[in-house]
Amino acid sequence: MLSSTSQVQVPGLLGKLGVMTSIRDTELLEQSLLRSLGPLLGVLDTSLYRLDDNQKLARVIHYHRSREVEGDGMARMVERIEIVAQRSQMPPDIFALTENVRLLGKPCTRKHENLLKIAYPLFGGDEVCGYFVFTRDREVAPNEDATIRGVLEVFSNYYALLDVSQRDRLTGLLNRQALENNFDRIWTAMMRPDSFTETDIGRRSQPPGRYWLAVIDIDHFKAVNDNYGHMVGDEVLLLVARLMQTTFRAGDLIYRYGGEEFVAIIAAENDALARNVFERVRLAIEAHSFPRVEHLTISIGYAEVDPNLLPLEVLSRADRSLYRAKQDGRNLVYDFQELVERGIFPNPSYGETELF
Repeated sequence: MLSSTSQVQVPGLLGKLGVMTSIRDTELLEQSLLRSLGPLLGVLDTSLYRLDDNQKLARVIHYHRSREVEGDGMARMVERIEIVAQRSQMPPDIFALTENVRLLGKPCTRKHENLLKIAYPLFGGDEVCGYFVFTRDREVAPNEDATIRGVLEVFSNYYALLDVSQRDRLTGLLNRQALENNFDRIWTAMMRPDSFTETDIGRRSQPPGRYWLAVIDIDHFKAVNDNYGHMVGDEVLLLVARLMQTTFRAGDLIYRYGGEEFVAIIAAENDALARNVFERVRLAIEAHSFPRVEHLTISIGYAEVDPNLLPLEVLSRADRSLYRAKQDGRNLVYDFQELVERGIFPNPSYGETELF
């Protein structure tokens, strides 16, 4: 643990807030919060526990700093960031601490060996939507408490504005701009799974595994608008979005791509697991009884994310698979690679040029 000064340096704090509010991506903003508060509090490790709309744990971000001596004999401060998604529960000691924070709506402290675990609530409107957690050997001083509360308030307000700008107004799903941001993050993580460096700061994230991208389209949606009107059409879009949110897993990313078309990006260890996720979504829509329309189906085309391809090429593969599902009768889930193996699409290694 690093020593901290009794007084927070105002110019340094303002500079960190300036950096934080220049970010245009919510996940990078969360990482910036940890980078800002850790050094100000003189601690090496900070964590952010983010909750979803159902108050379930959506993801955890751990930030660690350490001073390392490299081969040239120079000591440099190295940062490591670990992002954990799709975790069903918190560690017992963290859960006990944050549960008190949730119930009281204010910071709480819990003894951990010879140290103190300290948690502050993150608010989204009037609800607790996450926790800022750190460990150190002493209680928070009044001036430090004021600093933490102030930074968290700025963060929460800015996060809310940024989140709105990345949301589709009708469905509340992420929009195309958010999709482009996540393209950049996922491709960077897959191309550099171990580490990458900016100036003298090294950053490492958890190995991303395999990702799959799907394009999802509501079957015969034009007929819904033509027969029942656009108000019913909008209601259908909203219901489909809600059903997908409840059927996909907590860590899966869902976007409204435009009109009746959606995009999903999921992590899965293999094709069988990916297909199972998409089939579950298709079946959930097929089984639902929609107002006025009653029966409705979706078609899905998906492809594995390959970091050696441009994001638009992977999106194109999923879209072509979707189009084939439409041709073959709709209410189907098609995998691009499976269609290649069946000879329906030419092998991209030979039949088309792919740029990187």
